[in-house]
Amino acid sequence: MTKFIPLLLILILGLSLGFWMGRHQENPPSLNGSAVSERKPLYYRHPMNPQVTSTTPTKDEMGMDYVAIYAEEPTAMTPQKSGKILYYRHPMGAADTSLVPKKDEMGMDYLPVYESERATLGQIQISPEKVQKLGVKTATVMERTLTHSIRALGSIQVDERRVHAVTPKFAGWIQRLYVNATGQTVKRGQPLLEIYSPELVTAQQEYLIARQGQQALQKGSVQALATAKNLAENALQRLHYWDIAPAQLQRLQALEKPVDTLSLLSPLTGVVLDKPAQEGMRFMPGELLFRIADLSTVWLLADVFEQDIAGVRLGQVVQVHINAYPDRQFSGKVGFIYPTLATETRTVKVRVELPNTEGLLKPGLYGGLTLAALDDKPARLAVPDSAVIDSGTRQVVLLKRGVGQFEARPVKLGLLADGYYAVLEGLAAGDEVVTHANFLIDAESNLKSALDGFGDKGTDTVQTPTEPTHGDR
Repeated sequence: MTKFIPLLLILILGLSLGFWMGRHQENPPSLNGSAVSERKPLYYRHPMNPQVTSTTPTKDEMGMDYVAIYAEEPTAMTPQKSGKILYYRHPMGAADTSLVPKKDEMGMDYLPVYESERATLGQIQISPEKVQKLGVKTATVMERTLTHSIRALGSIQVDERRVHAVTPKFAGWIQRLYVNATGQTVKRGQPLLEIYSPELVTAQQEYLIARQGQQALQKGSVQALATAKNLAENALQRLHYWDIAPAQLQRLQALEKPVDTLSLLSPLTGVVLDKPAQEGMRFMPGELLFRIADLSTVWLLADVFEQDIAGVRLGQVVQVHINAYPDRQFSGKVGFIYPTLATETRTVKVRVELPNTEGLLKPGLYGGLTLAALDDKPARLAVPDSAVIDSGTRQVVLLKRGVGQFEARPVKLGLLADGYYAVLEGLAAGDEVVTHANFLIDAESNLKSALDGFGDKGTDTVQTPTEPTHGDR
């Protein structure tokens, strides 16, 4: 029994040695002699969409595992950040900062921004890869002739200068109406109505008597002949004043006897707008019988808003669109700009003169005008409106300084026309400004913090932004 104890001890020692060697073969020592420690992921992101993240391992809709994102470890190639901490920024790049350490909605720590990292006031640094992903586009600031289209609504009206009222200068009765309908077209010299007037008959008789006396005194004294001639001329002139046509006077002279009724003729070619005259009625001197308008030229009275009235000039060519003729376009010129403004609508009336040779433009039709308003200066610096980030209190553009380098530049802008702002201050010809992805750069680089630097007078104080700016168009 005693001789088996050493053999048992040798067997136990051999088994222990084999187990120890197997353990060390499965887990060989590291080069530095320490076991590899597992790193804990910060979060997990969608394999196809980096914007979608998760705090726990999960799979996407196609069954692919989310990718683990680890914290970057400092290496010999990565310089250690040092200096005073200015503020803390959101770890995911959102436009949010904090003066004290804090965590985001996913439990991740805000990242410190050191004094050594801070660029010049207003400077923004984004990696070229991010610039490509954001789809950043730029445009060059240059001089342009700015024009913008002014649009206004109005209606067709009668040209007031082409309206004539037919009113007799003597009393009488209407024997017959030749034009007996409103809207009827008449021509110059066309008979409108036939009238009887005792005053007119008396005037004809006076003229004929004076003319006969002139003929009888042909061999008389010079003074008597001159008197008879003056009487005849005065009687004839009286008939002229009463708008008796020359052809009717010639007929009177040829017949040498008064005519009981005479016709009143149309003084112009046009359309009858009003016809108070009735057959058989008695009229008095100055009473309106017809109102006739020449519609060969009409007006478009349009209401132009006060902010656009500075771009309207006399003689400007205007394109007019009439609702009744959607497939046609009419052209006219600005004839008058009214001197008063309607306080109820904040508009100024503009009168456009339109030729109407075809008679299509009827008074009362609605339409609109379009004209190109020229800037006072022939050319000025201009920037695309999509490049402007308007915070409500100031206007800013992102100026490209280099590859991935941008500067937030406050600007003073003027006229907006054809998608461009006139630049009054802040930019020079040849500058490159960001026109696309402004908002994405804003969110990626904390543009609000960069803009706040303009107000800190060079100090290290950083104000926590209350809300991100919005400028992507």
